[in-house]
Amino acid sequence: MRLTNFSDYALRMLMYAASAGDRLITIEETARVYNLSRTHLNKVANTLTRGGYLKAVRGRSGGLTLARRPEAIRIGDVIRLTEPDFALVECFATGNQCVLTRCCKLAGVMSEAAASFQATLDRYTLADIALTPGDFLGSPVPARQRDSETLPA
Repeated sequence: MRLTNFSDYALRMLMYAASAGDRLITIEETARVYNLSRTHLNKVANTLTRGGYLKAVRGRSGGLTLARRPEAIRIGDVIRLTEPDFALVECFATGNQCVLTRCCKLAGVMSEAAASFQATLDRYTLADIALTPGDFLGSPVPARQRDSETLPA
């Protein structure tokens, strides 16, 4: 099983937003940190905003921030929002043409596996996978942190 890049980028964007705390992040900044397409991240941000995971602040000094506490964002919910389906085998998908569908026992096994996968993701939240700002290579130091730093005497 493999998640789409869209889901991967959604989790990365949420992790970066969580690491920023109260500081607003931008799509440009996030794209730079992860070396990803700004256009693609814009679509991810729109989905996460519509899903209630990010909050967009408009204006000149606007950006994105978490819309919920990291402890309230379940990884499984994010994956269900961003994945088109969990069709592990053909018989799960629309337009199934498999000749074994009426008697096959594989579908039950795959269904159980998908349910276990989702149950595992539901046990974890964004808080469980959160990182610190320093964990992101090349991430900008927030202005308020730069301003409070002092030079050694």
